[in-house]
Amino acid sequence: MFSILAKLNKLLLPSFTKQQLDLSKAKKWQMAIIGWRYYVTTRALGN
Repeated sequence: MFSILAKLNKLLLPSFTKQQLDLSKAKKWQMAIIGWRYYVTTRALGN
């Protein structure tokens, strides 16, 4: 299930590393997306 979510995240959510976003200047919604992507990625790799 998490591998499917990871693929959807890659397609639908913005990549802040490609935009070179500074984490200290990130807005709350950007931090929420980063946290969600991290959570899904770690769960997908753990399966």
